[in-house]
Amino acid sequence: MKIAVLPGDGIGSEIMAQALRVLDRLGLPIERQEAPVGGAGYDAAGDPLPEATLALAREADAILFGAVGGWKYDTLPRAKRPEQAILGLRKHLGLFANLRPAQVYEELAGASALKPEVVAGLDILILRELTGDIYFGQPRGIQTIADGQREGFDTMRYTESEIRRIAHTGFQAAMKRGRKLCSVDKANVLETSQLWRDVVIEVAREYPQVELSHMYVDNCAMQLVRAPKQFDVIVTGNMFGDILSDEASMLTGSIGMLPSASLDANNKGLYEPIHGSAPDIAGKDIANPLATILSAAMMLRYSLDQAAAADRIEAAVKTVLKQGYRTADIHEAGAKKVGTREMGDAVVAAL
Repeated sequence: MKIAVLPGDGIGSEIMAQALRVLDRLGLPIERQEAPVGGAGYDAAGDPLPEATLALAREADAILFGAVGGWKYDTLPRAKRPEQAILGLRKHLGLFANLRPAQVYEELAGASALKPEVVAGLDILILRELTGDIYFGQPRGIQTIADGQREGFDTMRYTESEIRRIAHTGFQAAMKRGRKLCSVDKANVLETSQLWRDVVIEVAREYPQVELSHMYVDNCAMQLVRAPKQFDVIVTGNMFGDILSDEASMLTGSIGMLPSASLDANNKGLYEPIHGSAPDIAGKDIANPLATILSAAMMLRYSLDQAAAADRIEAAVKTVLKQGYRTADIHEAGAKKVGTREMGDAVVAAL
């Protein structure tokens, strides 16, 4: 099994180091190769996604990704900014399905911003389409119009095949879980969303075992904080999914706890924590590595066909949480506060 390791910027190298220690502890035949990406890619080769890095990602069975971004890159032209690396990888590798689980561990229910009784036992999966929508639609740009004002414009587009593909992924995920799928759109306003809803309804006929519901995105945003446990699997477009998955992450107590997967049609994937590069705490040994460790578990499950090993990692994470270990992002009285390395130590010991 060959994986591409792309630590990126900020805390990326610190959290990646702990995930790799956990993978090493499993003793699996994994060959790995590291490459620069994001700001590190720009520093090394003048591009956030250097050709050599992209070539490595193409050759690998899976990609384990840290985080990208930093203040010193904010003044670069948009095409050279670190965030373009992740967009480029999604586009070049056809990573159209973003899986964002939001699970509240029993030990962390009190750390959520919501009341424990609202989030205790929460286990939802947000499935976000990644390669279409307003982020990639053309035309786009900034132009000067007749009265001399500048006008910015972006185009929301979805083809029927793009919607059908992500819908199938959503129904298949629901079949393995609670058999409930909520499709989120804005069909009362947007033509793109009307097509989305029509196609999802067509695909639903192939999955009679799954209960399909529809919800407008503004209502979904409200329901995620009012009664989040009503959801099992949510499937939605790129922009809505970007917003809703970040909202759902805060139900869990910390953005530092959540992994993600971005998959192609053959389950090759890029795996990363959902948080950013956090340049303000880089090098201070305080970042939470658990989201990256859990991303490695997702990689083993979805792309490398190593479900038993993934189960072991997830069980180890539950163990250290039960033991009371917490990094600085989780505010909980009486917890055993540890740093990045110590949390990695605890997970390795639990394995």
